[in-house]
Order: sequence, then structure tokens, then C-alpha cells
Amino acid sequence: MTYTTEIRINLNLETFTSKLINTDNLKHWQLGLTDYDYIYGTPSKTGFKIRLHYTLDTKSFFLIQTISKSALPNELHVTYESKGIYTIQENCFTAISEKESLWVSKNEVIPTTFKMRLMLLIMPSIFKNQTKTYMQNFKNFAENGISINPKK
Repeated sequence: MTYTTEIRINLNLETFTSKLINTDNLKHWQLGLTDYDYIYGTPSKTGFKIRLHYTLDTKSFFLIQTISKSALPNELHVTYESKGIYTIQENCFTAISEKESLWVSKNEVIPTTFKMRLMLLIMPSIFKNQTKTYMQNFKNFAENGISINPKK
């Protein structure tokens, strides 16, 4: 399944992308994120790899995030690997004005197990809505300092 989501961020391109790539900010906009571990590479550079730990609805899981292309401030392509799903995400960033940026995220979700293939067929909106929610969470954090985890 392939889908594209976009959002306008009321920040200049450099400020927007610097907040987005800062791993310390992930906890403020990625729902369920409990921790992360560095695996390899230099943050925000091609080849950088981290393990992201999540807990959602009492279920714990992790994703391996790898930056496949870093051409900041305009592009950041990543892959996510987890049990049953492989996702390719191409993020493009454009300055609309000196105070506004556009974030376009093209996602290809590839199920690697029968269970996830079935889930993707029955409920594709789950993946699309999750991407939209994370982007909106980031917008709220980046523009207004509103964290989804105010205690952290």
C-alpha cells in the first residue's frame, strides 16, 4: 500500500527540520515511544540507524529506523522494519515562505507476514491515520511546544 500525507508547519525550513531530526524530540510527538537505542552512524546522516521502543495498548514492540537518504533541509528518506511490516518513507520539505514549510510524506507499507497482509487489506486507514496523527503531533510540538508526553 502506498499513500501520501502532507502538513504545513508554521516555522521556517531550517528550524522545522532541525526540530524534526533531533532524536531527543521524538518523545514529544511519537505516541507510545518509550525509549530508543543508537545502533549505527551519525544522527541525521545517511546510514544512521536506531531502534525505537514503543508501548501501545499494553503491547510492546520496536522498530528499526534507518536513514536511507539525507539531503537536508529538503529531503529525509527512512525505512522502518518491524515484525510483519517494512515501511519506506520519503519525506520532502519545502519552504513555502520565510515562516512556513510544507512536509510531504510518501509511504509504502509492505507486509512481510500473512497476518499483517490481512490487516493491511482490512484496515488500511490505521496506517494512514497513524502517519497523520504523528505529523499533527509534531506540528503541535514544533510550533507551540505541546508535548504528548508532558512528564518527559
